[in-house]
Amino acid sequence: MAKIKARECQNVEYKSSWHDEYLKWICGFANAQGAVMYFGVNDEHEVIGLDDIDRLMEDIPNKIVTTMGIVVDVNLLEQDGLEYIEVYIEPSNIPINYRGKYYYRSGSTMQELRGPALQQFILKKMGRSWDDVANDRATIDDLDPSAIEYFLKKGYENGRITNEERNLPIAMLLQNLDLI
Repeated sequence: MAKIKARECQNVEYKSSWHDEYLKWICGFANAQGAVMYFGVNDEHEVIGLDDIDRLMEDIPNKIVTTMGIVVDVNLLEQDGLEYIEVYIEPSNIPINYRGKYYYRSGSTMQELRGPALQQFILKKMGRSWDDVANDRATIDDLDPSAIEYFLKKGYENGRITNEERNLPIAMLLQNLDLI
């Protein structure tokens, strides 16, 4: 029995059959580096074929687009008279969710992103970081006066602010720096 040469790794996956739970994997690959998944191929890279291939060639792309809103390449391949499916998943530049949950492929595992990991992932996908996000509830009173003094001292020592700017009221200084 002929084998597929590509080794299973973080962006190549072999599955002997199709199950809808693999939609989570496709979501995770789209959120990471992308991947190629083969269905009808066992863990030894041997093509074993699939039953009802015509239905799968229609169901797989339809389920992906309706549950995640992404389009992937679904290709019918044949080797030694056995048909199998290749699904090519491009990495997405926006966060992709499957049924409201975000998955990410890391190494050989599929991770569900939650809490701070999910927040960081979404910000990164959007090209932002935590310091780009305004906190509308914060006030000047929430700022640490010693941190402000340190910032002003270093700015003055490095010639980035003048002594006159250093002595401005904090609210005015922050406004001049487009921080509020």
